[in-house]
Amino acid sequence: MRTGLRFGALLLALAGCVTVPPQVGDSAPVIKDERQEEAYQKVLARYSGRDEIFKGFDTILFATATLQTDAFREARLQRQALFKVLPPERVRESLAQEISAATGTHELFLGVYVYDYHYDDFDRPNSIWNVELVTPAGTVRPLSVERVGRADMEMRAYYPYTGVFWVGYRLRFPALFANGALVIPANAEWVLLRLASTLGKAEMRMQTR
Repeated sequence: MRTGLRFGALLLALAGCVTVPPQVGDSAPVIKDERQEEAYQKVLARYSGRDEIFKGFDTILFATATLQTDAFREARLQRQALFKVLPPERVRESLAQEISAATGTHELFLGVYVYDYHYDDFDRPNSIWNVELVTPAGTVRPLSVERVGRADMEMRAYYPYTGVFWVGYRLRFPALFANGALVIPANAEWVLLRLASTLGKAEMRMQTR
């Protein structure tokens, strides 16, 4: 019960308001050790941001994004190891592989709930959404937007803010501007993912460290 209450409090803190997405079906998987579960939820909240779009009382979109920092990748892989009983060397190998594969980019996981599936088209060239990463140094568009798929228990184990009707995306942005400057400066404390269209605008602010 305490873990559920703590998770609820963290979700509300992440949301920044009392509005929360509809939750249908079973709860996301959790680690049995409450301290380990709470520690992961804190890391997740630190590197995640959330926003929503409404038209009157009608829901247009719920969205939450998580910046894949080295610290978050390690926490996510450690969580995977706890669920799947993996040895420490597997965690180290997976972390090294992920960091190597992400060289030259900034990667984010985006979870979205869109009331009308016609507007769930973030990965399409003619998407209605303008997707941008905003940092203290400027703004960039994604190098790629990959649809991971509908949320299942595997996805929700690591991104419990997603639900049955949510869809996950993997976004990659350049690490450098065209002039060679860092997109996320070394002293930057935040980044913001912006989703904008004729339906409205959602902005998710995340800490970088």
